[in-house]
Amino acid sequence: MLRSHTCGELRAEHADERVTLCGWVQNRRDHGGLLFIDLRDRYGVTQCVLDPDAGEAAEIADRVRLEWVVRVSGSVRLRPENKQNPDRETGAVEIVVDGFEVLSRADPLPVAVTGAERSSEELGLRYRYLEFRRPEVRRALEVRAQVNRIVRDYMHELEFVEVETPILMKSTPEGARDYLVPSRVHPGEFYALPQSPQLLKQILMIGGLDRYWQIARCFRDEDLRADRQPEFTQLDLEMSFVEEEDVQAVMEGLLRRLTSEVAGVELPTPFARMSYADAVETYGTDKPDLRFGLPVRDVTDALSASAFVVFKGAIDAGGRVRCIALAPEYSMSRKQLDALPAVVADRGARGVAWVKVRADGWAGPVAKHLTEAERAALTEATACVDGGTLLFLAGPRSVVEPASGDLRLHLGKAFGLRDPARFEAVWVTEFPMYEVVEETGALVAKHHPFTAPVAEDIPLLETDPASARARAYDLVLNGEEIAGGSIRIHDRAVQGTIFRQLGIDEAEAQERFGFFVEALRYGVPPHGGIASGLDRVAASLAGFEQIRDVIAFPKTTSAADLMSGAPSRVDQAQLDDLHVSLTECAPDDDGASE
Repeated sequence: MLRSHTCGELRAEHADERVTLCGWVQNRRDHGGLLFIDLRDRYGVTQCVLDPDAGEAAEIADRVRLEWVVRVSGSVRLRPENKQNPDRETGAVEIVVDGFEVLSRADPLPVAVTGAERSSEELGLRYRYLEFRRPEVRRALEVRAQVNRIVRDYMHELEFVEVETPILMKSTPEGARDYLVPSRVHPGEFYALPQSPQLLKQILMIGGLDRYWQIARCFRDEDLRADRQPEFTQLDLEMSFVEEEDVQAVMEGLLRRLTSEVAGVELPTPFARMSYADAVETYGTDKPDLRFGLPVRDVTDALSASAFVVFKGAIDAGGRVRCIALAPEYSMSRKQLDALPAVVADRGARGVAWVKVRADGWAGPVAKHLTEAERAALTEATACVDGGTLLFLAGPRSVVEPASGDLRLHLGKAFGLRDPARFEAVWVTEFPMYEVVEETGALVAKHHPFTAPVAEDIPLLETDPASARARAYDLVLNGEEIAGGSIRIHDRAVQGTIFRQLGIDEAEAQERFGFFVEALRYGVPPHGGIASGLDRVAASLAGFEQIRDVIAFPKTTSAADLMSGAPSRVDQAQLDDLHVSLTECAPDDDGASE
């Protein structure tokens, strides 16, 4: 090794030892003959001191600049008590240097790697390798590695078998677009990068493996958001001869261990359970943040006779009126209230109506439209008190439910109720089997086509499929879905019914899922599983809002890698090998070809 210790290792007990360190020059200070250099590596920072008596070492050190890579040798000594640095683990000692070697020079850096100031997002992604030198970025990747280690240890303890499923697969679309890979040896044919190992892990159960797991790379060609990347990593597992509670118990044990060892938080078990219907009704979302209250109330009945045009129009059209009651301590200024419509605009909501509850008379734009009977009904429905505020959303259920969820989260953040140091987990269960496409009335799977229906709802598959519930479950942590799974269909007749209701006839089912449909003929055990997004789990445990903060080389929201320049054009020779020809697309509004 070129070094005897790391830059974060030395303590008072190392005094008088001779050591050698390697690292980057983080700081240099010339104090009238004495040169101080702070040397940094992944493990910490150590102060090094050179005086003129150091000879050639001092001459070399005097020429170094920030972020040069150097090797220093010398003796450890205690720093005077009044000059120790309590904010640094090595702050009690320094190295008196008598040997100094430059290992690598550095040009001035295009991004900041120390201090509180961050470079722009674009520059940070362009020079991602330099951002790794920032302690918070290193910590994020270390947390990610710790999560992977804990997952692997835990799954092995439970006697799950780790199986790697292939990356080059047949295209079996699961809702998003596939990334396609042309085959050189099969002209005109394509592999697809897996959106998940769903069918393969079910086939492993058919094969009798009983307990499977892997840390799987998955790919989806979809529009990106803060919590989306074109490639991501998930913990994937499947179990035979189980019911919902068995799969959930495995995930609860794992999440408890992760929060304990990574975040120092002990989660009580079993986790809370909440039906999909209750979650949407009370919180406006199927991934509720339970760290704070502010429930959403349906006040449609209380306002059923309202003459107020906004409420009346929504109710007459079959819509709903939803309300959040703010306690007096959550008072909002007129400016803050006027900014609320922008919070819900993306959901298609037209605005947020409000009224301030006062014992001497309600105030606000809505107050004059409310009768005494309606005020009494609202008081009963919302439990509002003197000094509080009522916020209203009115419109179609498909609009006001998610809009009320967004509004609630906005208020929780605005009032500082979303404590990042607190962890609240909940299972959301009994999802609908299907969603209905409003434009066409067609059914689409809420989760995926291989999720089993609740046993008592199987007759509804033929009579009222939109009302059928699925044996699906999502694990939600602090308002983020971190895992989702279900009990799978093991009856091929039921699987055929689901395919038909999704508009997949026998020929299409054979074309898309033929290998799986055939496997269903040969003895299928009842089975279920779950997949957990490890990017989201690591981000939550490390205190980051975006998953790309815990991904070493993330993409932008346009799925571009600014560091490597991917995606990029390839040579015509490569295209010829793959039997691929390109068609030039029309330029978009910005003048660039799509």
